[in-house]
Amino acid sequence: MIEGLPPNNASHMLRLDCDEKRARAVADLIVETFDPTETAAAAFELDGGPQWSLEVYFADAPDEALIRALIEAATDAETARAVRFSTVAEQDWVENALAGLAPVRAGRVLVHGAHDRARRRANDIGVEIEAALAFGTGHHGTTLGCLKALERIAKRRRPTRILDVGTGTGVLAIASARLFRQRIACGDIDPVAVATARANASANRAGPYVRPVVATGLRHAALQGEYDLIFANILARPLRLLAPEIAGAAAPGAELVLSGLLARDVGGVLDAYRAQGFFLFERRDIDGWATLVLRRGGVG
Repeated sequence: MIEGLPPNNASHMLRLDCDEKRARAVADLIVETFDPTETAAAAFELDGGPQWSLEVYFADAPDEALIRALIEAATDAETARAVRFSTVAEQDWVENALAGLAPVRAGRVLVHGAHDRARRRANDIGVEIEAALAFGTGHHGTTLGCLKALERIAKRRRPTRILDVGTGTGVLAIASARLFRQRIACGDIDPVAVATARANASANRAGPYVRPVVATGLRHAALQGEYDLIFANILARPLRLLAPEIAGAAAPGAELVLSGLLARDVGGVLDAYRAQGFFLFERRDIDGWATLVLRRGGVG
């Protein structure tokens, strides 16, 4: 898993070798606590397992005592003591981290880095995404949860109007475009993410279908209209605030796929969308992150 927006000028690093559960817990803690434009975390299995390694990169010198205290509160004192801090030379840490990541599969969709092109099968829809200055390599539980929801939706219907709010690297928009061979409306508040998504779409032969725009929520002419499938893989607070906008863009019979949620966030998000007439159809959790599929009306 890789999470956060990797700082170009990363100068400090945290490393922790531990089991998978602790590695993922600490990675999630770091991402929740620190500015995602200044901090990024990569957790991956070491050769031979079951040992995992967590690497966290900081743009500036971190408060080591504070971080150890946070880790101890989230895990235990032994894990906090095992943390090692160091400085790093300017390097492509993203490439190094990706080298330890396996491809991620959701049905026919295989999200992978350039180093794993050979692992695509004949009928796979390969989506090649490199970690960059935007969220969404497919390895994090939120993105993977949305991809798996897309897989299940594709088995029972064929959406014709799809919107991706907070597109990040564009992985969900690209996967949808490749699956359904149609234009996907998508946007992100971050211009860097939009540029990354455009480049990824072009690299994955989805350029004509995926043309992301810089937008706060749905406030852009290119995103106006009604949609029968809407993705919003962002965070709990913006999901709640955007509930009226997202509901307003939902056509009759539409499904919403919402993620970026820890378990404690689910209730508040569901309340916000119930107020707009949407109820829970399906919930799946991956690595402690919830993905919700909502439908209008009925009983949740």
